[in-house]
Amino acid sequence: MAESLKRLVNIGTFSVLQEKLDRWLDDYYVNTCDQNTARCCEIIELNAKVQGQLFKLLSLCAQEGGMYGGANIIKSRLLPWLGQNFFTSGGAVTADTSLSVLAEAAAKDRELSELQEMYEKSLDDLDIELQTARTENQDLKDELQETKLELDRSVRSSTSDKMFTEMEVNDLKRKLATSEEEIRTLRSKSGLLADYQTEARRLRDDIALLSARRDVLIKYPPEPLTALERIKLEERLNDLSLYYRYTPGVSSPLATDDPVQRVRQQSLISRFNDLFAQDRLTTMDTLRRYSDDHENNQRICFAIMQEAFNVAKLEFRSFKMKTRANLAKTHYGPDTLEEAVQDYINRNTDLYDLPGMVADVIRALNRNPRIFLPPDTSYAVCQPFVREAVKLAWQMSALAHPLDIAVATDAELFDDTKYRRSYDSEYTAPLVNHHVWPCLVHGSRTLVKGEAVTKRGASLGTPRRSRSPACAASPVRAASPLRSSLSPSRFSRSRSPSPARRGLSPTRRARFS
Repeated sequence: MAESLKRLVNIGTFSVLQEKLDRWLDDYYVNTCDQNTARCCEIIELNAKVQGQLFKLLSLCAQEGGMYGGANIIKSRLLPWLGQNFFTSGGAVTADTSLSVLAEAAAKDRELSELQEMYEKSLDDLDIELQTARTENQDLKDELQETKLELDRSVRSSTSDKMFTEMEVNDLKRKLATSEEEIRTLRSKSGLLADYQTEARRLRDDIALLSARRDVLIKYPPEPLTALERIKLEERLNDLSLYYRYTPGVSSPLATDDPVQRVRQQSLISRFNDLFAQDRLTTMDTLRRYSDDHENNQRICFAIMQEAFNVAKLEFRSFKMKTRANLAKTHYGPDTLEEAVQDYINRNTDLYDLPGMVADVIRALNRNPRIFLPPDTSYAVCQPFVREAVKLAWQMSALAHPLDIAVATDAELFDDTKYRRSYDSEYTAPLVNHHVWPCLVHGSRTLVKGEAVTKRGASLGTPRRSRSPACAASPVRAASPLRSSLSPSRFSRSRSPSPARRGLSPTRRARFS
């Protein structure tokens, strides 16, 4: 039975019957009476063939149910139709039911096409409404101004002619207040946008200037400032701060959501990541030419970052105190002195002694007992990395809410909220053997995780020296160009600290020295 039904479906006789009906309808008024009669007979013949197949399927279906299979359905539905020549039946079925069933399929197709057309039309309407909304937003300021002018004219007219009642005047006043509030909101937004644009232009100029200075400094490394040059630089800072006048902006420079704080903080975090991914690797390659101790080279890079932040924070505190003292003499206005000081610092972030700070970092590295280089090598080979670390540390310290690196010591308990383990770490070891990169924090919140090496048996002891031939042949280190001004006894003391100082952190060792 299923095969017969499948063949009837595959033949598609009903589709052919519908097509013939459509063609007959199109040619009905063109054909003659004989042609129309012939068309009708042809359709009746085709319908009769289809009915024959359906009756055959009905017989097969009834036989599957046994002797009385389908008898009730045949009596209640098929026999009344056969008795009334397929056009009349008892109950609620009308004479047009056979034609309405055929028309439902065509009606559903028309409904689907109409729904598709309505959907496409609604999309076009939405596009038109979007364009209209943009035009209306553009005309909002003009409409608000016209409303204000109309209100003024209305108030003058009501005063002269006594035509407006008190209720209408109050209504107009409410409209005026609403319009003024919208105007103030638009002005504040436009002012904030102007501040963003100004800050973006200034940052682009700063980037171009700093890039040019970096190229020049890389090509021609600067010498440390002399005492006379340092005095001249301080006099210049004093003169600039005396003639400076603080101009209040849209937001306070001390606010956490200040545009300068947000933009510079994101830029400095990105530079901190670049320093780890690019400059540090370049410095490691440079150190590998002089020392094959990979752990010691990692310690040197980490110590450079620590000393750079220590020196930068110390110098910035001095610079801020001088700026506050100079601005206190001329400051006036509704804003606080601290806001004026921070605004001055934001506008003059490049007023610092970079060569002197780089020299201070290198001197601190020479005093560090945990790192070493061969006797014929000085830490000046890392000067490009030291310079970039000092610049980054200064700019992070100059923020209204400064960024800093977390305090770190060897043999401390590993903290996975601040550091990630390096690839050569022992992942079951709880103590840090040494640090590869510091953790960047903002107050108590971690911004960028650092990297540390964990090993079992990590201690606070001084790491072993390199077993290179140069170190083995000469037990006394030769003085480098940066150490030439130090006496041999002082140099030996700085390179061989007492056991009491070996357990101190880098910050406490610098303070103790």
